[in-house]
Amino acid sequence: MIEWITSPGLTGFRDAESWMETRVAGILEGSAPECIWLVEHPALYTAGTSAKTQDLIDPDRFDVFATKRGGQYTYHGPGQRVAYVMLDVGARGRDVRRFVQELEAWVIATLDQFNVRGEIRDGRVGVWVERPERPLSASGAVAEDKIAAIGIRLRKWISFHGISINVEPDLSHFGGIVPCGITEHGVTSLVDLGLPVTMDDVDLALRKTFSQIFDA
Repeated sequence: MIEWITSPGLTGFRDAESWMETRVAGILEGSAPECIWLVEHPALYTAGTSAKTQDLIDPDRFDVFATKRGGQYTYHGPGQRVAYVMLDVGARGRDVRRFVQELEAWVIATLDQFNVRGEIRDGRVGVWVERPERPLSASGAVAEDKIAAIGIRLRKWISFHGISINVEPDLSHFGGIVPCGITEHGVTSLVDLGLPVTMDDVDLALRKTFSQIFDA
């Protein structure tokens, strides 16, 4: 059984890390089930294990938290759904690459519930959407924006951290960092795409599509 928890209000980042540590320990001991934890954070930046100092453009804008998840700098804040995924990857095949691909597929399936086509790009972490209404790039490519981020950590094959989907965050808050080290593309959200989607709508979509991707 997988326990789903949705926390109201805003959850502090260090509080979330501490809670995940405790839950992962419980999963390892066999005293707690796997868990999907849905939260929102106050506005903050996190630095993954590959974060580069120069990508923190405005270090005084929000609190910055170093974290042991993979990846570079990312933003969390109100209007963004964070899904922390504490799953036993060891029992699911011990294939980290496949697990990340499943997380990507979960995000894409969730976006599809709102008729949004999310896509993966080689060399660019996260999930992207094309913006054909904007001018083509200098290379003639269609403009693309990032709508979801993915970053995980494993301890004895139990996953920490997870995914974040931009529902209706203040997109200007991403301006204090180079999100995931990528400078040539922008950031978007479901509401920015013109969809009247609420956090509850996204939560329902996440639960509906989870079983389509993972062997729950």
